[in-house]
Amino acid sequence: MAEPPRTVLISGCSTGIGLELAVQLAQDPRQRFQVVATMRDLGKKGMLEAAAGEALGQTLTVAQLDVCSDESVAQCLSCIQGGEVDVLVNNAGVGLVGPIEGLSLAAMQKVFDTNFFGAVRLVKAVLPGMKKRRQGHIVVVSSVMGLQGVVFNEVYAASKFALEGFFESLAVQLLQFNIFVSLVEPGPVATEFEGKLMEQVSTAEFPGTDPDTLRYFRDSYLPASRELFRNVGQSPQDVVQSSGLRPTGHRQRHRLGQTTPAPTDQRPLLPADRAQSRGPLRRPVCANHPPPALPLAAPPPPWPSMPGLRLPPPPGPAPVSRASPTLPHP
Repeated sequence: MAEPPRTVLISGCSTGIGLELAVQLAQDPRQRFQVVATMRDLGKKGMLEAAAGEALGQTLTVAQLDVCSDESVAQCLSCIQGGEVDVLVNNAGVGLVGPIEGLSLAAMQKVFDTNFFGAVRLVKAVLPGMKKRRQGHIVVVSSVMGLQGVVFNEVYAASKFALEGFFESLAVQLLQFNIFVSLVEPGPVATEFEGKLMEQVSTAEFPGTDPDTLRYFRDSYLPASRELFRNVGQSPQDVVQSSGLRPTGHRQRHRLGQTTPAPTDQRPLLPADRAQSRGPLRRPVCANHPPPALPLAAPPPPWPSMPGLRLPPPPGPAPVSRASPTLPHP
């Protein structure tokens, strides 16, 4: 007898990776997924509904969800039959680029409220049900900037580092409940959102920033960033395909956008380890056993700090260096 479809809740589905993943799962020929595709502003649902086609109202439902609001999360879950979520995909996020002196603390807090606390809020809401059923899968769309900081992306990178640390820590204790965690760390993704962000920062004033830093941002970072997205920027479809964010019959590990099947069981949907798209492969978050005793971080190369982003180092001493001792797994 066929198993009932798994309920998949995805945040941030108005465009980009969230939209592409929601549509691919909803259009699964075997109809193994019931997708709840959410977004903060339902006025932007047109693109998703058009892409979903006949799946809309059948295997895909569009719902309002503001990950920064407890009330919105509760309302969204109350609309799901039984309130049970089998797979949670934390995809909602915002960006922030520019010299740190010219960014307000309110703007920085907004990034953390969405990128970090928004994901935590959703996990807190669905975790009790997953633990009770002793099964579940939590997927986190992080970034290569969660592994390596990038100049003028300090706040965004910090929010992704926070995600990495939180979910790496959480993953170990969830093993006993048969709940798996996946971190997906794409490199540069060319989306409408990214284009608008770069357009905005190109004309922003960044008050309080010294001339040397502002010149470095405008004359070095912005041209290099545009070239990076032009030459190696991926589409959301690329990320979904190369990172394992698609229906599949087994778990996989993925290196540099290529798939290397390593079946361990028949649990569909996503790998229970870390998946990268044009980013360095690191240790799994959690598979069927706790992670081995490995270094928790590797010393970063001095420059550049992101694959494909070629910038001349600014005048002054070399970037920060640090030792990364191997810590035993408890």
